[in-house]
Amino acid sequence: MSTTPNVPYRLEFSVEVPGTPEQVWQAIATAKGMSAWFLPTEMEEREGGSLHFSMGPEMGSDGQVTGWDSPRRIAYEEDWAALMGRDPDALSPLTSEFLVEATSGGTCVVRVTSSGFGTGAQWEQEWWADMGTQWRPFFDNLRLYLAHFPGQEATQLEVTASHPGDPEALWSTLRDALGLGEEGAPVEVRGATGTVERVGEQQALVRLTAPVPGMLNAFTYGYGDGTATAGVRAYLFSTGAADYVRREEPAWRAWLRGLSVPA
Repeated sequence: MSTTPNVPYRLEFSVEVPGTPEQVWQAIATAKGMSAWFLPTEMEEREGGSLHFSMGPEMGSDGQVTGWDSPRRIAYEEDWAALMGRDPDALSPLTSEFLVEATSGGTCVVRVTSSGFGTGAQWEQEWWADMGTQWRPFFDNLRLYLAHFPGQEATQLEVTASHPGDPEALWSTLRDALGLGEEGAPVEVRGATGTVERVGEQQALVRLTAPVPGMLNAFTYGYGDGTATAGVRAYLFSTGAADYVRREEPAWRAWLRGLSVPA
């Protein structure tokens, strides 16, 4: 027997970013823009257009653009049930909306709302709590992208490695190995130099300056099964970025696998 999805979930927040509404729109409503601070994105840039977010090998989320009012509002739906491998009758689509509002200081406020309906299951509540933790840091990426790389196309590097143990202990190890100090402090890791922009709970953001300019996220997460995953995701902006990724991705993977986590 299927259950009608009638339990509401909602996540709402806003972020102030530099730039004109048109610059912000290019970052949040185009495949090139979304790929430069979020996940690799394919998008038909119009109302009714298809949408796909890549989440790694053989993984992704499919959706459709449901609202398009340039440069003020974009909304889209993702197939939440398909993403989670659940009964499609038990979950509504996952709806996200971005509203762009210009301010007087040459910045814009982006208001973000994600919502959906489920059955009230425990895993749904945990998923929404986790989504807030994982979703918001991307908007620090957006702010940094618009401040330093507006309109530029990113080459992404992403590697992860799993270790036994819990994600908090792994995060402590990863943070120490990266040499992440306070926000604003310089950092150098594996030949890359930059500045710490933000350190949060099991995630951090670094603005890279050399050898390739860009942004680097470091993070850990766990699935409650006694293992934890450490990862780095970089968005790189230069003609040499693709060569850098080809050369450095295997080395980053080996570096992450070599982390020594206390038992």
